[in-house]
Amino acid sequence: MSEVDAEDKEGEAEGGAYDVAVIGYGPTGVTAANLLGGLGLRVVVIERDAEVYSRARAISTDEEVVRIWQRVGLADRLKRDMLAERPLDFVDAHGRTFLSARPTPRGHGHPPQMFIYQPALEQVLRDGVDRYPNVRVLLRHECLRLRQDADGVELTVLGADDSVHRLRASYVIAADGGSSLTRAQLNVGYEGRTYEDRWVVVDTEMLKPWPDHDRLRFRCDPDRPAVDCPTPLGHHRWEFPILPGDDETYLTTDDAVHSMVAKYGIGRDQIRILRATVYSHHVRFAARFRVGRVFLAGDAAHAMPPWIGQGMAAGVRDVANLSWKLAAVLRGELPETLLDSYEAERKPHVKEVTRRAVFVGRIITERRRAVTRVRDGVLPVLNRVAGFSAWLQDSNWIPVAHYADGFRARPRTKASGHQIPQPWVTGPDGERVRLDDLLAGRWLLLRGGLPVPQPAWDRLGVPSLAVTPAGSRPAEGTVVDSDGVLLPWLARHKAATVALRPDAYVYAAAPAGGAQLPPPPPGFAPAPRPTATTAP
Repeated sequence: MSEVDAEDKEGEAEGGAYDVAVIGYGPTGVTAANLLGGLGLRVVVIERDAEVYSRARAISTDEEVVRIWQRVGLADRLKRDMLAERPLDFVDAHGRTFLSARPTPRGHGHPPQMFIYQPALEQVLRDGVDRYPNVRVLLRHECLRLRQDADGVELTVLGADDSVHRLRASYVIAADGGSSLTRAQLNVGYEGRTYEDRWVVVDTEMLKPWPDHDRLRFRCDPDRPAVDCPTPLGHHRWEFPILPGDDETYLTTDDAVHSMVAKYGIGRDQIRILRATVYSHHVRFAARFRVGRVFLAGDAAHAMPPWIGQGMAAGVRDVANLSWKLAAVLRGELPETLLDSYEAERKPHVKEVTRRAVFVGRIITERRRAVTRVRDGVLPVLNRVAGFSAWLQDSNWIPVAHYADGFRARPRTKASGHQIPQPWVTGPDGERVRLDDLLAGRWLLLRGGLPVPQPAWDRLGVPSLAVTPAGSRPAEGTVVDSDGVLLPWLARHKAATVALRPDAYVYAAAPAGGAQLPPPPPGFAPAPRPTATTAP
């Protein structure tokens, strides 16, 4: 979308007043704009740059993140530009694999890991925002100042022509990156460390494929480790550390890049170098994710090394957690204290993901030869041990998001705080759909046993669906567990009925035997859900 289109877009809030202002239009901000737009909120996006950032920073994503994009109807389109089901190898200095892994599906209904080309992905997400006349996008604009009061936030915005505008929003999501000016204005600390090693990140166009070009390899060579990564749409990525004595400027030249990849048999006629850029790796967390009506998300809230491909994913999870809560508060469905659960739910998970990313990075970047000899000899043996191999693939990559604290009922149960899996199911109309498309982002009771009246929930008009076994006849008020996933999950979690939040996390659960669910949240008053008008 051009700047003129953004300025003239239908649906600008009267008097410059919006429900939510989003600062930053990278993957985190554009996901927030899609989610909030789909929820019918009045949104303004403020972005300093005119175009999608051309450098492909993130290179992969996972099934839970694609499930989030499914909520706004973009998952299938995005997956057309992704590479899925690719193995991952750790190889030694001689190119021999000493450890292999393939991420285990978590039940979100999409492939567990997919490689992306970030500029293309962001463009699809921006095109998705164009569907919503209730979302205004201001490109080549910069937020200079925030001022909060009891009713909202005033934003002072510098336009492309150096004009100054003042906008008001009830809430602000700051998704303006690791060097966030918003975080600095709020005087929020960004605690952690920056690693001494700097890395050259090389994006290329693949001209002539080579054997196994579509495998991800962590080349654990003590002389110079490297990341050798497939990316879709005819691209390929390498990452190399800048070692002591290296000329950083020279390492970003085409000659230096060709020299480094020649070690892996890649000739000058096989790739075209698009760009080579130097990055530093960070482990940092904002001291607070919320200051009044302003919320930090994505790199503005946390930064992690890239080793397990979760930096972008963490930001998408942030705004998925936050967007429905903002909508609920703005509609008067839940009290404003709900928003305190954002940091309580997101910060522990992102810290654990970061810890695991650092661990994997140590395996890849180890340069002490005595240590690498032990690593290269011991890990292949352990990888053949069934229990270790299963642990490596199932537990040591991306931890399952589970909200031990935050917005959930008391008393705690085995199911509460977990996200329900998303199989294919058969709806009441006989159509086979993914579960979330049937849940439709609303509060809903899902039961797997005999009907038990839930008067406290029924009085509020919260809908209910009964899960019936595979092969059952579709009927009103039921969902057929076509893939045989939901009923076993409920049984494992000792739940006969669950109350699902709009993000498909379990707010409350009741065991079998006629037990009642815990009551709805205090102050819960569900309102009819408005629907944003979208272009065909």
